[in-house]
Amino acid sequence: MTTDVVIAGAGPNGLMLACELSLAGIRPLVLERLPERTAEHRANGLVGQVVRMLDRRGLYERLSGSSGPPQPIPAFVFGAMRLELEDLDDNPMYALGVPQRRIEQVLEERAVELGAEIRRGHELVGLAQDTDSVAIDVVGPDGAHRLRARYLVGADGGRSQTRKLSGIGFPGATKDDVVSRLAHVTVPPSLVDPATLGLNVPGHGFVPPFIHHRTERGVLAYAPFPGGAPLVSTMEWSANPADQPMTVDELRASASRVLGADLPLGPPAGDGPHQLRRLTSGNTRLADRFRDRRVLLVGDAAHVHSAIGGPGLNLGLQDAVNLGWKLAAELHGWAPSGLLDSYETERRTVARRVVMHTRAQSALLSPGDEISALRELFGELLHEPRNVQHIADLMSGADVRYEMGTDAEHPLVGRWAPDLRLDTAGGSVRLAELTAGARPLLLDTTGSLVDALSGWRDRVQVVTGRADTSTTAMLLRPDGYTAWASNDARPDARSLREALTKWFGPATAGA
Repeated sequence: MTTDVVIAGAGPNGLMLACELSLAGIRPLVLERLPERTAEHRANGLVGQVVRMLDRRGLYERLSGSSGPPQPIPAFVFGAMRLELEDLDDNPMYALGVPQRRIEQVLEERAVELGAEIRRGHELVGLAQDTDSVAIDVVGPDGAHRLRARYLVGADGGRSQTRKLSGIGFPGATKDDVVSRLAHVTVPPSLVDPATLGLNVPGHGFVPPFIHHRTERGVLAYAPFPGGAPLVSTMEWSANPADQPMTVDELRASASRVLGADLPLGPPAGDGPHQLRRLTSGNTRLADRFRDRRVLLVGDAAHVHSAIGGPGLNLGLQDAVNLGWKLAAELHGWAPSGLLDSYETERRTVARRVVMHTRAQSALLSPGDEISALRELFGELLHEPRNVQHIADLMSGADVRYEMGTDAEHPLVGRWAPDLRLDTAGGSVRLAELTAGARPLLLDTTGSLVDALSGWRDRVQVVTGRADTSTTAMLLRPDGYTAWASNDARPDARSLREALTKWFGPATAGA
């Protein structure tokens, strides 16, 4: 068979891409080697700008169970150092505490609703490209077969077969001097501080919840998630791991070494799945390119890094949102030259910054007097709100500004479009309600741009109304970034048409 797009991998990133393509009128085929969704406990939720991105696709309510928009969180951490966020002029940190298996369930349900096909128990084992398509060799429940697709996207994780088979390099570094242990446990109720939910450990002192707690011997994190067993993790440097399988007793011994005092831990109570894991190495790698002709990579297939600060899904899901509309435009035939290549240009730059700040955080967690001195200095810098703002913008992704290539840029061009409410003839609507369909969007508060847009009506949605903002008009890409904006009472139609052509192709004759 021949299809437009095959996606290898039905994790969150592959499923998000399937949703984005389906919204754009492309029905992808998703191949997943596992026969069913894994019950293994992975990520504990989402943090960063991706939370607002999901809100703009109508998925936040499904995941959170809340009918209102997401709200920023009052504090977060960078390298086990607390970031006070409540007093920032613009707090960019959002979080959504939903297990990864639930995220995958919601995204799969949405993808299927939109028309995507998901085949489980089907593994990609070979590929070959020509000028027009990719031949994909698959082994499934009924044996081996071959598919042909116009494009193949690898969303198949850090050990991506798609990346390996396409010959894309994955340079980076592996560190094997750190041992990480993690498990769901029980702790004696007498140790739990009812006011903070942290732990008062005799012989050590207070261990705060939901934050990396560094000592000169290592790092411990205690996470008492509501409705489930607490999660405890440790990191130790140059600690020789046991040869036998990981146990709760091993974690207890590690926690005692890190704290310098006994932390009595027992096996978890209640239904699982429960986490019990030991990692003896960590990878930081970035694919040397995100595209090889008709093969593209998203998420961990393109980049792996430390999980500290929870950046993985924030980065990967937004890879999918950036790629989806561009790949659909290419398939529909209206993509301007270079649009699909801009996926790598934009997202590889963002991935490099995530690699940078996760490495910086890992360094701040390391043992040693020099690191302690660095942390002391860093703590002084965090008393300055502008430094906290800079780090929060970096971790959330709010500092991303794509190069849009215009000479006289409005401050919003290249940036994530700000949340706003528009009073229209049909009533008051949030921007998130206007972007659920993933179409290019022109917001016009002047009513003067209808004629300028006439040749793009088949691709671009136009909404007019009033908004409490100095920006009178904004052109938004489907991924939520601003392609053009104006503060003029009568915006320049010529520059708008230039932006429309640059991002959404030439005007359609007679449209």
